[in-house]
Amino acid sequence: MKRREFLKNTGAAVSIPFLLNGMRLSAMPRSPLFNAIDPASDRVLILVQMNGGNDGLNMVFPIDQYDRLANVRANLLIPKNKILALKDTLGLHPAMGALRALYEEENLAVVQSVGYPNQNRSHFRSTDIWLSSSPANEYWNTGWLGRYLETQAPGYPIDYPNASAPDPFAITMGSTVSETCQGTATNFSLTLSDPFALIKLTEGNGGETPDTPYGNELSFLRTSIVQSNAYGDSISGAAKKGKNLATYPTGNRLADQLKNIALMISGGLKTKIYIANIGGFDTHATQVDSADKTQGVHANLLGQLSDAIGAFQNDLKMLGLEQRVVGITFSEFGRQIGSNASVGTDHGTAAPLFVFGSCIQTQVLGNNPQIPEKLTTQEGVAMQIDFRDIYGSILKDWFQVPDQDIKALIHPNFTYLPILKDCNLTTPTREAYLNDLVDLKLYPNPFASEATLRFSSPGGHIRISLFDAIGSELEVLADQSFASGAHELMIDGQRLASGNYYVRVQGRQFVKTGILIKR
Repeated sequence: MKRREFLKNTGAAVSIPFLLNGMRLSAMPRSPLFNAIDPASDRVLILVQMNGGNDGLNMVFPIDQYDRLANVRANLLIPKNKILALKDTLGLHPAMGALRALYEEENLAVVQSVGYPNQNRSHFRSTDIWLSSSPANEYWNTGWLGRYLETQAPGYPIDYPNASAPDPFAITMGSTVSETCQGTATNFSLTLSDPFALIKLTEGNGGETPDTPYGNELSFLRTSIVQSNAYGDSISGAAKKGKNLATYPTGNRLADQLKNIALMISGGLKTKIYIANIGGFDTHATQVDSADKTQGVHANLLGQLSDAIGAFQNDLKMLGLEQRVVGITFSEFGRQIGSNASVGTDHGTAAPLFVFGSCIQTQVLGNNPQIPEKLTTQEGVAMQIDFRDIYGSILKDWFQVPDQDIKALIHPNFTYLPILKDCNLTTPTREAYLNDLVDLKLYPNPFASEATLRFSSPGGHIRISLFDAIGSELEVLADQSFASGAHELMIDGQRLASGNYYVRVQGRQFVKTGILIKR
């Protein structure tokens, strides 16, 4: 069996990492993906994973829903006059001054109520879904970035690195390789904690290997050690050449990770994808300080997130690198709308996320979540925007991936979102977001047995779904083309139990979600 056949046949089960003084490595080539883009642009994507399930309603406040929030989470809700307003109806937690400053500097976008249909509230399973972009009822063994990179470098890891592609494709900061970059045969990411503390693995004297499966595996391991050492050399070289100009907060692990990322970028490392992590968001109890609700565990985490991203963005600006980098924050799910008796929140559904960088459109994408007057048991924030549409839109505008490839690799119902703006790196034509042109009404509301959905449409294919209060898609009411203009659709609710439901209407360049109450 030849080594190429070994890689093909072993599949996802053999993603072989190596430890290099605490740095866990999976050797990875540089893909032609980035050669297809303007090679002078050197675009970089940063993913910031907020592990544990972030309480979005304590991070981005729908000020127009404040009174209803006070009814269902009084033991958590901060005073209204402490909220850092982004606009009249929306604001940030007071610990997030650095991100509010980025918004004012037009370097931050807020994306509302992000999730996926049939939300799974298990940390492990929901994280798998976010990293793979699989449907909730399917298990995929590859990551959304790994699948794309694999199509661009199908021979990996053979003959990598090389003179024209000496640097790793992706780096995860920390000790665990990110499944986001998992391909069929191996992972396109390596992990590291300190770019200055890398020690070479012993490569040995080589020698002949037997023509057996064991021999082929041994040959692969030897080659991987050589590759890992070579990547270690390129990382160390970039770190030595790089520099940081901004002041980063101390005692902040995320800030340390982003500081090292900025250092490596400034030192000339051509890695295109970095994954950073901050944990602790599983706030079932004592989420806030009861004596001062602006303080506490969650406030500390939000402050660390905000301060770290703020310092990183400032560093990029001072280094002259700000137009090369776009970042996204995400968490595996949001928390429930209502607080619990332990001064915390339990696993929920959708939550907001941030996109940061000088080439993003500063905006609030989507509408404020609607807080029901009376909650259904375990009710979460209804999904408005599918996270896979964010991924796809970044791939389309930042890495110039065609729509048809995005639909094949990530999401067949991909809907474009205008997240990025033109900067001096590229001037593609942007498609408009049409949410303001779409009106959605549900009546009677509350209803007894039958309700009417009335909506205006710019035309095109539209999918209309009915969700329950915990994020399950109960029924697809329509999935077809509609002409431009006003439309009505009857909703038969006779078999529905009393409670809160959500109707989601998604078409090309728009998505609207409305609450529907069954008596």
